[in-house]
Amino acid sequence: MKRLLPHPVLTPTLTGIWLLLTNSVEPGQILLGLLLGWAIPVLTIRFWPETIRIHKPLILLRYIGVLLIDIVLANFTVARLILGNPDQLKPVFVVLPLDLTSDVAIGFLANSITLTPGTLSARLSSDHKSLLIHALNEADKDALVVTIKQRYEIPLKEIFEKC
Repeated sequence: MKRLLPHPVLTPTLTGIWLLLTNSVEPGQILLGLLLGWAIPVLTIRFWPETIRIHKPLILLRYIGVLLIDIVLANFTVARLILGNPDQLKPVFVVLPLDLTSDVAIGFLANSITLTPGTLSARLSSDHKSLLIHALNEADKDALVVTIKQRYEIPLKEIFEKC
């Protein structure tokens, strides 16, 4: 069964994304979405580093909500900074020590940081113990590390890693 449906959650997710992209719920589009939702995971199974296990789905939903709010607020903050006085910006690089061990969780963290305007994941250390982050405007490096750990890393550890 694992070979026929390697990622059972991904198939309906990809189908839903397909229907949103086509802006249609016609039977042909639903069928094509299901076909793509099934074929993409089957054809890419060998590229997946590990099986994704979501241990706490409700925390995942809350995490997505927090991330979306952070993205919207950060857009306004970056716009204000750039349109205001860009000469006053204090860009910094910060090393974030990681408590995460799962490649999937680390990937989610790095992407969450990059998706939030004003921050960027620059490099993962070779031992996967730290992440180099660039911040557009940050006066307190320690506060940035604490914020990222509390808002993103701790929930991701609960979602993807057994505690």
